[in-house]
Amino acid sequence: MKLLFPLFIVAISVAPVSAFMPAPAGRSINKLYSTQKPNETTVEEFNAAELKQTAAELNRKRSEIAANEPISGSIGDQVVVELKHVADSLSTAYGYVSTNPAEVKAEDIVKICDIIDEEIAKDSTGLVAENLELKRRALELGRYHLLTKLMKTDYDAYVATAGFLSPSRIDRLDLPNIQDVPFNEIMPSMENGDELVEDCTLEDMKFNDNLLDTLLLKIFRNLVEKNTKGVTSSTPGINGLVEQGRDFMLQPDQTAEAQHKMVSQTLGDLMTPVLPPFYRIFMSGIVPKLGTDFDGKQIGPWFYAPWLTTIVTPTFFGFLVGPSRPNRRKDGERGGLVVEKCKFLQESGCKGICLHQCKLPAQQFFGEELGLELTVSPNFATQECQWSFGETPLSPKEDPSFPSGCLKGCDSRAAIAKSPLEASFSCN
Repeated sequence: MKLLFPLFIVAISVAPVSAFMPAPAGRSINKLYSTQKPNETTVEEFNAAELKQTAAELNRKRSEIAANEPISGSIGDQVVVELKHVADSLSTAYGYVSTNPAEVKAEDIVKICDIIDEEIAKDSTGLVAENLELKRRALELGRYHLLTKLMKTDYDAYVATAGFLSPSRIDRLDLPNIQDVPFNEIMPSMENGDELVEDCTLEDMKFNDNLLDTLLLKIFRNLVEKNTKGVTSSTPGINGLVEQGRDFMLQPDQTAEAQHKMVSQTLGDLMTPVLPPFYRIFMSGIVPKLGTDFDGKQIGPWFYAPWLTTIVTPTFFGFLVGPSRPNRRKDGERGGLVVEKCKFLQESGCKGICLHQCKLPAQQFFGEELGLELTVSPNFATQECQWSFGETPLSPKEDPSFPSGCLKGCDSRAAIAKSPLEASFSCN
């Protein structure tokens, strides 16, 4: 299979995203099909026409080699065999990618899972094993696209199908969207009147911050101290930031609007004066001040803005939320980002801090300052969080998935009960 790495990389380079992020030349087939990393373009970005074109090109190459046989002996035979398997795998994926969305049924996705299980059960080594792996990855790609099509045409059926198959047969993070999908027996948090919300029962995630995360967190905490007029904490890391946020929230005469403004100012300072204007022009399509009648008018966001934002965000916001990866929004379109287990929510355990120092100010900052609508949907039962760029947010009171009551284990509740905020404070 190693003989085909350069040819397969050429195929990958024609993916729609290559205009922005061309695939690294040294990437192997197995790594290319592996679990997506925050800034890594995967085969999922192929569209149907390009899959068909690539498969046809590989078949043509195979025919040329078979006819001319410029390479003699076993090496030439191996090249022909490998080309055939690569072409067959791409053709398999294309067949699912090109399926009419209206024809996709839950049974089709279950059948693909059955075929994948059969492929995994086969005992093989060497070249045969690599070919089976490639076929399995092609089937997984097809399954992903069928799930996406089902999500677009019948969201309730998608949620039911994904909940049935994941995580036992499909890894949860391999689903196009997990926003309303149960995790084993854990149901997503949702509106429950004024009752207390159950705490997350999953194990805490251990976050391994890199040098960039550490630097950005330090800068962010300094900016929070500046924008809160001196609220600080001697506790290091993310826990110190949580303490700063809680102390600011519990100040006398504190308001939700003041918290939103503080976070918005901090995000703006973090992006420096350069990045917001750049984003407004090249992502949101807002005409800059040029002395024309169109100054300040928005002709965007550009079609690529939601998706490209999800590619960049994991690198620069991991210090606040932890690991995340691009996925699909609830409407099935690109522009989604799923936080695996929110660092800020895990360490704070407070819905009020989540709402007023993350969800609402982030939505307002992107919508009002950057010109791109954003919906942030935390799941308090799992501490996952779905960010949907390009999706107009609902208010917490209108959002059926956002609970009203406080979290049972929230440390802020006891402090609020003893503070002047008790009568007026609300987690909503």
